[in-house]
This record gives sequence, C-alpha cells and structure tokens, in this order.
Amino acid sequence: MARRGTEFFPDLGAQCDDVGCNQLDFLPFECDGCGGFFYAAHRTYLDHGCAKAADQGRTVVVCPDCGDAIERTAAPAPGQQSEREILDEHVRSRRCDPARKRRPACPVPRCKEELTCCNTTRCKGCGLKVCLRHRFPADHNCATAGVARRAAGGQCGRGAQKKEGGRRPLAVSIRSFKIC
Repeated sequence: MARRGTEFFPDLGAQCDDVGCNQLDFLPFECDGCGGFFYAAHRTYLDHGCAKAADQGRTVVVCPDCGDAIERTAAPAPGQQSEREILDEHVRSRRCDPARKRRPACPVPRCKEELTCCNTTRCKGCGLKVCLRHRFPADHNCATAGVARRAAGGQCGRGAQKKEGGRRPLAVSIRSFKIC
C-alpha cells in the first residue's frame, strides 16, 4: 500500500508503489488491476509490471479494407488466433465491404479531396457539400452566386452599397449626433 501524502497534508497525493521508485505524486493513478498507486511514468500495466495485466487487455484488429474494428480479448497467446487469421475470418464472413470505407469526394471538377467532418462545409447558396478550398461560391460555380452578382451590377457586394456623393452613408445615430 502506498504511503499517503506528506507530514502536514496526509490526505494529499501518494507515493509511487513501483519497486525502487517511491516518488511522491499529488495526482496519482490507481491501477485497476493490482490496486496500487503510481505516478505518470508507471501508470500503464507494462510500466509497473502488473501481474493482472493479462486479464485486463481488450484489443481490436482494424480491417484495412473496410475499416471495421474486430474485437479480440487480451494479447495473442499460443492458443489464440493471430491478427491475420482474425482478418481472414472477417473477410470470409461477408461483413467486409470495402465500399463503406470510401468517403465522399468534393464534387468540384478535378478536386479529389475526401470530405471528412473536419474539412467539409455546406454552401449557404446551393446547399452543396464541398471541401474548404472550394467554400466560396465563386470557387465551386454556385448557381446562386451568378444571380447575386447580376443583381449587384456585377461587382459582388461592392456595388450593392449605395453611395451618396462619393461617400458612404452614415448610420442614423451618427447623423443625429450633435456636437456642442
């Protein structure tokens, strides 16, 4: 059992239970296998040589074709299947569908960017999902961008603001402000 805390703060932290370490840590990790307290360098089963580590391990094998995660228990032992055998069984089970792994691509011609949750945006004008490189209406030939440009006199936003005598109009609150 780890000695707790310091002389003045007995409930604060614990000393590492690793053999020969005894480092005091104020945020120790408790091992769910052996119940010992360890600091960051000894927190994993392998780092502190936990005797119950074999009982705790759950690993998965990821299929390179479809991206499915196939669960296996613990590390491969002499009586268990190897990773290759597990993948072969997965392919034979007909659950492996390589078409599921393919992500949609950007619909802009000659753009091969895969659309993921991080690099996808939806155009407000036409509702098309495009990559970040083509997020502006002019970059993906948006149908509503041409209509907006024609309505603004072809200057896309610049001509849309009315000018009074070469100056931009002032807000109502500024126009009615009196300087004494």
